[in-house]
Amino acid sequence: MPYYYYGFDPTYFLVIIGAVICMIASARVKSTYNKYSQYRSASGMTGAQAAQRILNSAGIYDVTIQHVSGNLTDHYNPSAKTLNLSDSVYNSTSVAAVGVAAHECGHAIQHQNSYFPLTLVPIANFGSMLAWPVILIGLFFNTRSSGLIIDIGILLFSAAVLFQLVTLPVEFNASARALRILGEQGILSDSELPYTKKVLKAAALTYVASAAAAILQLLRLVLLFGGRDRD
Repeated sequence: MPYYYYGFDPTYFLVIIGAVICMIASARVKSTYNKYSQYRSASGMTGAQAAQRILNSAGIYDVTIQHVSGNLTDHYNPSAKTLNLSDSVYNSTSVAAVGVAAHECGHAIQHQNSYFPLTLVPIANFGSMLAWPVILIGLFFNTRSSGLIIDIGILLFSAAVLFQLVTLPVEFNASARALRILGEQGILSDSELPYTKKVLKAAALTYVASAAAAILQLLRLVLLFGGRDRD
């Protein structure tokens, strides 16, 4: 392609578009969280206390709630069975913090119930991590088999993108579980739940943005290597 002269690669625009989408989604979730972190829940429960109550009500007693550093770095680790709550969630009594903590509890409940889409997440992560090294190996070793190696790398990345799309329901399901449990347990009132729903909806959009960025990255790989000379 003539565009590649002088080091100009037009496919970088796909990477830039993906990065912009992710940045917009990240900015939105932060602004939404910051807004509703000013609303103290009527129950006065902290994120950690709400998480403990939800886990116990679900019959889960082998998951440890941990305080981790960072802002919105909350996550559930199924292998270690730890529910990790960030600085902005663990001790906060806001409706936003309680909602995020409940969302992570939703993942713990999914794990307990063997929720099938959750099992696909490690596969997606493995495929995305392995794809680029395989492609780079194919580029480095300029042999007859290089094309096949690169194709395998693209195939791995394609599988990662597919699984990432399939596992999007994991996040939506965790949020739906969180909102339902928060209402049933009386942790948040009917007037507070809409605020929490906005926070969780904004958070879910970050996963949609990541999936979109991955699709754009796959398109870039196909454009760069899909039409190469195989002779």
